[in-house]
Amino acid sequence: MPDAHRLLTLLRQAAILSRATAGRVGHVVHLQDADDVMILGDLHGNMANFALALNKAQLERHPRRHLIVQELIHGTFRYPDGSDKSHQAVDLWAALKCRFPHRVHYLPGNHELAQWTNRPIAKADLDLNASFLDGVRFAYGADGQSIYSAYLDLFRSLPLAIRLPHRIFVCHTVPTLRDQQSCDWRRLESAELTADDAQPGGLIYALTWGRDVSAPTAAAFLEKVDADLLITGPIPCDQGFPTPNDRQLILDSLGSPAAVCLCPADRPLTLTELLTCVQIL
Repeated sequence: MPDAHRLLTLLRQAAILSRATAGRVGHVVHLQDADDVMILGDLHGNMANFALALNKAQLERHPRRHLIVQELIHGTFRYPDGSDKSHQAVDLWAALKCRFPHRVHYLPGNHELAQWTNRPIAKADLDLNASFLDGVRFAYGADGQSIYSAYLDLFRSLPLAIRLPHRIFVCHTVPTLRDQQSCDWRRLESAELTADDAQPGGLIYALTWGRDVSAPTAAAFLEKVDADLLITGPIPCDQGFPTPNDRQLILDSLGSPAAVCLCPADRPLTLTELLTCVQIL
């Protein structure tokens, strides 16, 4: 484990840098100074797949390449006491953010939202929020609570979407038609969202919990956000990258096969062209 005090400084600096990312407008990052971008689906603490993706990304060798990760927490990787060690993926991302402050991005999912709002989320009768906190305490002992608070602030600092050049919109999921109609999507680029936005019916909730991948829902959302194509998680899939409709690519980076998309950011792309950019880790 890294030194607790150094980690605390790292997490706080990453949150500051997240809010100050070049091209960020409200809660959307407009990708800037990019030749290409590697996009991952959900990782849920899978450090092996994270390492494989970084090896493919080669950020040091490609100074105009960006990296987008999403939903890093709440996995099946455990400490000896059974608690969740997925915070390690957040630690790695924070180190990358401090090293490449304008080229590394993290999109939160419903699991990050559940953690920072303390909204219950469970799998196989396991309280995932409690297991995450227990993992932080296992790793850092007496410093665990202050480090946990830094994680929560980091989650709150994250953007909700990334706009690639040429009208590609990257977010965690597609809001339901009901949420699309009830939310004011112009507020994505406003400076402040409220606590209500993190609750059912709110904008943050809609962007992290929706699971409707039908063509009409995707098309309606793209009209709301003024884009042509969507790249999202969070749906597991056997082949790693389904296209549930003619406007959306889903990436699953958690299991095997794990898919990533390394696509150009300097020219328009069709969905067919975007599919040729998908690679298996």
